[in-house]
Amino acid sequence: QVQLVESGGGLVQAGGSLRLSCAVSARTFNWLTIAWFRVAPGKEREFVAAIRWSDLRTDYREAVKERFIISADNTNRTVYLQMNSLKPEDAAVYYCGATYGRVRPYDYRVYTSWGRGTQVTVSS
Repeated sequence: QVQLVESGGGLVQAGGSLRLSCAVSARTFNWLTIAWFRVAPGKEREFVAAIRWSDLRTDYREAVKERFIISADNTNRTVYLQMNSLKPEDAAVYYCGATYGRVRPYDYRVYTSWGRGTQVTVSS
């Protein structure tokens, strides 16, 4: 069982930056993948970014590729999502999810543990 706690959300103006954190508690980090998904009002959950702990392989949603950076801190057992040049369409509740094994990181169905989410609001 993996436990995840998100933090770092808030209100920011368009063009601004935020850094989200996902604190990870797990028995093993071998083959662990942590991903960020987001849910905006009236929209489906969508993949944002993922990182595989063992080799730090990253994947991104095309719309955020040039603006967001996902990273993992092994000392603090935390995954970060640095979000730059935020747009109103980035506003959503952001969740981190965890899963093990070789997975398609953009498919939310493969994730077995989820955090409670953190709200990101972007004013125009």
